[in-house]
Amino acid sequence: MSALNRVPSLMARAGTASALTLAAVGGSIVVPGAAGEAAAATVGTKALKVAASKKGAPYQWGATGPNRFDCSGLTLYSFKKAGKKLPRTAAQQYNKTRHISKSSRKAGDLVFFHSGSYVYHVGIYAGKNKIWHAPKTGDVVRLQKIWTSSVWYGRVK
Repeated sequence: MSALNRVPSLMARAGTASALTLAAVGGSIVVPGAAGEAAAATVGTKALKVAASKKGAPYQWGATGPNRFDCSGLTLYSFKKAGKKLPRTAAQQYNKTRHISKSSRKAGDLVFFHSGSYVYHVGIYAGKNKIWHAPKTGDVVRLQKIWTSSVWYGRVK
């Protein structure tokens, strides 16, 4: 009998099992709250891959894909493909995310560029202080270093 097959019978006999017991027999532990973070990371990772797959797509103000994008159109499209619905504009998207600190940011989080309280641009964090975004008219979807400290971070719920 394999170790995994023994877990239910061990737990039934003992009533409960310690983390060490489960680890010794090849079981797993469920940590409350961890599933939500893991799921969020998966959605963000999927959205990041979608955005990266649009490398070179032309910027067009108001465009939401699949071949042309503005900044919030790219994030909307990418998260939609990953299974999450976002509102249309960068400011609306900021208001729909869970706001996080720079030190908490992870690949797949949204990066919001602001002037005072006005959010004017959004991209998807790719790690190493870089984002995938649709920059401006005449440009294309690309990976670029974050160029200012006037940014806020949000995690799609």
